[in-house]
Amino acid sequence: MTKEELRKMWEARVSAFRVSGQSTTEWCATHDIKLHQLRYWLRKYKNIENSAAPAQWMSIEIDSLGSNPGNAMLVRIGKAAIEVKPGFDKQLLSDLVMTLADIC
Repeated sequence: MTKEELRKMWEARVSAFRVSGQSTTEWCATHDIKLHQLRYWLRKYKNIENSAAPAQWMSIEIDSLGSNPGNAMLVRIGKAAIEVKPGFDKQLLSDLVMTLADIC
C-alpha cells in the first residue's frame, strides 16, 4: 500500500469515526482497529485541519519618518513600534511582525 493509499484509507476511517457517535474505544472494537492507531490519525488530521485555518488579518500602521524616500519608516503593531531602514532584512521583519502579532 502506498503512502497516499494509506492516507486516504485513514481519512475515510477518521470521517467514519467522527460521524459514528461512538467513543474511540467502542469504534475501534467494532472495526477491529487498535486504539493507538486511531488516536494517532485523529491527531494527525487535527493538525492538518488547524494548519489549513483561514488567515487572520491584522492592522499595521506605517508612518514615514521623513519626506526623503531613502529614510526609515516606523511600523506600529499594536503597542509595538519598529523602525525599518533601507536595506532591512525582509525575513527578520516578517518573523518579528508575526511574533508581535501573537503577543500584542
